[in-house]
Amino acid sequence: MPILSVNKRAIFDYEIFEKFEAGIELKGFEAKAITTGRANISGAYAVIRDNEVWLLNLDIPPYQPKNTPESYDSKRTRRLLLKRNEIKNLIGNTKEKGLTLVVTKLYTKNNKAKVELGLARSRKKHDKRELIRKREVEREIQKFKK
Repeated sequence: MPILSVNKRAIFDYEIFEKFEAGIELKGFEAKAITTGRANISGAYAVIRDNEVWLLNLDIPPYQPKNTPESYDSKRTRRLLLKRNEIKNLIGNTKEKGLTLVVTKLYTKNNKAKVELGLARSRKKHDKRELIRKREVEREIQKFKK
């Protein structure tokens, strides 16, 4: 399961409660571009519309720019492939608790592109500072252990 991209900013900015694995509905040349590692997931998030989950702001530049259609938009919305009960669970959580769906990883599994979605809540500024302090303390402890 090679990881192609990790959204470290989303992991820092959001407190992630639950993770889901979803497939992405792609065109052929997009799949080729993803497997070569050209996708950019910074700023990508998911939205639920009409009982379907859609992925926004996932940037997939063309694999071969001269062979792609002229009307191709690299940041187009793409449908995510999830089970019906997972979608119902996500609908309930996002509406009731005010949580959002953030993309944390992009990877391949059995030659298929997969996205790891995190059900998350935005962190406050003081929470981020506290997280940074904890990391620094962990680093100091690791230095003295060696």
